[in-house]
Amino acid sequence: MDDPRKLEISFDCRHKLGLGPKIICAPKLRQGSGPKQTSTRILGSTPHHKFIIPIKSEEYEPDTENGLKCNLKFSYTSKYPEEIPEVEICDSENFEEEDEAVLKEHIIQQAEENLGTVMIFTLVSSAQEWLNTKWDEIRKAREEYAILKEKEAEEAERKRFEGTRVTVESFLAWKARFDVEFGVKKIQEKDDKETRKLTGRELFLTDKTLNESDLKFLEDGGDSIKVDESLFQDLEELDLDPDDALDDSS
Repeated sequence: MDDPRKLEISFDCRHKLGLGPKIICAPKLRQGSGPKQTSTRILGSTPHHKFIIPIKSEEYEPDTENGLKCNLKFSYTSKYPEEIPEVEICDSENFEEEDEAVLKEHIIQQAEENLGTVMIFTLVSSAQEWLNTKWDEIRKAREEYAILKEKEAEEAERKRFEGTRVTVESFLAWKARFDVEFGVKKIQEKDDKETRKLTGRELFLTDKTLNESDLKFLEDGGDSIKVDESLFQDLEELDLDPDDALDDSS
């Protein structure tokens, strides 16, 4: 006998003689159109059937951010299909925060529109379509975000080479800062110049009285400058060789 914990089942509901209302009867393999053949787990049949059907979007890859995947858990009620089955979304992958609630609401809406008919195949197909549409939206958003980031990087690179564009407002702001900084600098230079001690050369150049002191000294001395002629009177008595005198003078 097949293992009831993991079987491929048909989405057709049939009458099983002697077992009451319509239920999913003995599992069987199904080929053909509709949702892809998936591994369905039967969780129990008492008092009503419970089972899990996994679905996934296009481009889904395990352990990556590509595609979407989740498990649909259905539980029949005593009045199924005149009453919608209980639905749970579990083990979702790459879902956003509210996606499980939105998908569940979508499945319940489809179930209410199909009351009185066998609906599991319809609900799974609708959930599969919702998953693919949602993945298309996510993929498109990612592509647009990548394009936007690339444009931002190109714009930043262009601005880096162009520099900052000057407007009237930015120029006036810069001029105000420049005037303040330049004024403070001039005041500081003036204060430093006044407090710094002058060198001898600077004193000579700036104080005219020092420049006139030598002239005044010469004028005041006048004829009072005397030369001691005795210092030169013996020069004629010296026996100097003319060549030595020339050598000395050179």
